[in-house]
Amino acid sequence: MSFVERHGLWTNDQKAAARQLLSDFKVRGIEVVRFSFPDQHGVLRGKTLPVAEAATALVEGVALTSTLLAKDTSHKTAFPVFTRGGGFDMPEMQGAADFLIVADPTTFRVLPWLEKTGWILCDAFFGSGKPVPFATRSLLANAVSRLGDTGHEFIAGLEVEFHVFKVRDPRMQPSDVGQPGLPGVPPDVEVLSHGYQYLTEVRYDLIEPVCELLRKHIQALDLPLRSLEVEYGPSQFEFTFGIQGAMAAADAMILFRSAAKQILRRHGYHGTFMCRPKIQNVMSSGWHLHQSLKRVSDGANAFIPSKKNEQLSDVGRHYLAGLLAHARGASALSTPTINGYKRFRPNSLAPDRVLWGRDNRGVMLRVLGGPGDPATRIENRVGEPAANPYLYFASQIYSGLDGMAKKLDPGPSADAPYETKAAALPATLSEALTALRADECLKEGLGGAFVDYFCRIKESEIARFNLEVSEWEHREYFEMF
Repeated sequence: MSFVERHGLWTNDQKAAARQLLSDFKVRGIEVVRFSFPDQHGVLRGKTLPVAEAATALVEGVALTSTLLAKDTSHKTAFPVFTRGGGFDMPEMQGAADFLIVADPTTFRVLPWLEKTGWILCDAFFGSGKPVPFATRSLLANAVSRLGDTGHEFIAGLEVEFHVFKVRDPRMQPSDVGQPGLPGVPPDVEVLSHGYQYLTEVRYDLIEPVCELLRKHIQALDLPLRSLEVEYGPSQFEFTFGIQGAMAAADAMILFRSAAKQILRRHGYHGTFMCRPKIQNVMSSGWHLHQSLKRVSDGANAFIPSKKNEQLSDVGRHYLAGLLAHARGASALSTPTINGYKRFRPNSLAPDRVLWGRDNRGVMLRVLGGPGDPATRIENRVGEPAANPYLYFASQIYSGLDGMAKKLDPGPSADAPYETKAAALPATLSEALTALRADECLKEGLGGAFVDYFCRIKESEIARFNLEVSEWEHREYFEMF
């Protein structure tokens, strides 16, 4: 029996998809297949196999080094992996041992910007068949299952802002490459457009060649692209995607980010989902997550209110209140970089405090729709586009479930969001990690061990940041003292 069979890792749908894949490899002329898994940062990692090996790997898994699970964003290993238990108190993580990534056959795609190359998304398991507890795709699957026990399904729509720059110098000299703990020098770039002409047609026409380059490839991947937009700042884009279930939407975000960066770089551009690049006059980018719950029993939107003059149903209000109650703890998952907290500024179209409002872009949680509107939903405006979507979605589900279970009340709408008294969002990643460690609901949902693991990796990044002398410090103190 194969590894997949021994441990019962596939559903009937996945088994059927796997059988179809073996035929598709021949029919489509596939020569190599990329096996990828989303790591703790939401970055795709994996191996590329010739198609003859891919057929076996489909059912036996692909071995990867477990240190990949211990890396911070600089590729520095944040755990003592050669000690007993590997710093995790887990023998499976000791000594840089292997773990396996096992394909989800339903995710297979042919990469349109490459010749004869397939791509498939994977889940992570130890050799015993036990799921790796730090695998974020599995964590979202657990959250979706918990929500399903209440008779609901999470529905998401994505609004993703990002920047595209023209590469002027790729900075590929040996002195530029960096090392673990000190990333390589980023490319020198120039903007594609001036900013501050939000949604103007002339600006769109200027960047249309880049939008068209992305559009044709993104649609060829069967991602539900809805719109291509000129955002507020220079060289800033926004792509929006149609509604999907939790796992499909998270997978789409992962694939979109990775695909966009690869496609753009092949044509001399640099795409970045960093929240606030250090480039003069650019604007912060956000990731606005539109979410609602669908009743499994009849497929209807569970947020639609039945009473006149109400914004949300009782379920929707309780869910909204849960998002508010756990907003500070969830910030580390929706905004997981040091850079992302530089976006939270008053009167900036980004939130700075924990509140909700009816169709108001200054609040953290914007409620849209109402009686009879099938698109009734909550838009969370707190996220950054670099967030791991599996963790972002899981944080929303567990927060909403807590609000539903306790029948929490969200209070009144905030019509003046930057004047209304409310708890402040964390001002730094460090503050957000403290809030996450203190949030019993999120710790129970994600697991205390995972929260400790996640915080340790992010604290590794913070420690390196705190040791770096910034331009601000040099300018502030070098001459003064």
